[in-house]
Amino acid sequence: MSKIKETAIETLDIEGKAVLALKDRIGDEFVAVVNCILNCPARVVVTGMGKSGHVGRKIAATLASTGTPAFFLHPAEAFHGDLGMVTENDVVIAISNSGESTEIVNILPIIRRIGATIVAMCGRRESQLGKFSDHFIDISVEREACPLGLAPTASTTATLAMGDAIAMALMAERNFTSQDFAMFHPGGALGRRLLLKVENVMHTGKDNPLIHCGKTVKDALFVMTDKGLGAVSVVDDTGKFVGLITDGIIRRALAKDYKFLDEAVEKIMFTEPLTIAPQQMAAAALSVMEKHKPRPVTVLPVIDEKGAPVGIVHLTDLLRQGVV
Repeated sequence: MSKIKETAIETLDIEGKAVLALKDRIGDEFVAVVNCILNCPARVVVTGMGKSGHVGRKIAATLASTGTPAFFLHPAEAFHGDLGMVTENDVVIAISNSGESTEIVNILPIIRRIGATIVAMCGRRESQLGKFSDHFIDISVEREACPLGLAPTASTTATLAMGDAIAMALMAERNFTSQDFAMFHPGGALGRRLLLKVENVMHTGKDNPLIHCGKTVKDALFVMTDKGLGAVSVVDDTGKFVGLITDGIIRRALAKDYKFLDEAVEKIMFTEPLTIAPQQMAAAALSVMEKHKPRPVTVLPVIDEKGAPVGIVHLTDLLRQGVV
């Protein structure tokens, strides 16, 4: 095996062991930290210098996106005015493997004066950070993956993993759902799948193809051509949905004869087509279309609680919105 492969594998082994070693440290102190954050009436402020700072930014971002209000505070900027963002109701998570980072140590007395709770994510309980904190989370590692033992590698990986463990524990305690997650990610694919409803994508009003059951198939063909959706919902005298005419029905009928064009649409319409409610998720509409047997469908009439066709949703509308 080449030295390149050996070094890479050894790095992963060291970092993997460092993460697994954290399991033995999930005890009462960890639970106390999670409960402290759960009971926090304000925000979680994450701070760290250098590589710890980069990891801290990710931890803060993970917390914020999973239901725990959080932000990252750069310790050097904190010492020059940004400490004004910290309140007595906040929980401050200070990250430093050594526990002696000058920038972190310098702001601890001020945070204490403000009245915020301090959680140390640190490798040394006897360090200044460890002694100054209200709660201590042990992120120490046996050794770094760096051959020189200098570059933060295993320690930063362990810190990141412990931060994820805290965030996931908080998610579980808050009963944070995928819908909650989507609310904080409205621009992503998950947000589109979980937040977008049928009523947000359907064609409604003047764009909703409708025809009375007494009208002819020829009339239905004109409506379909005008609306360009390949289907038209059929309604009775009260405006309730009674069936669906699609271009597929018309094409199959045309293969036999042309006389049906002057007949009422109710003679050839689907009387029990697939439909969906406007409050249903757009992803549910896509699922209904795709799972229809013997072949998928491309349109769904949207029917309200009174039985009226308030819209129609086409497969292309869902794909255009990124509902996949």
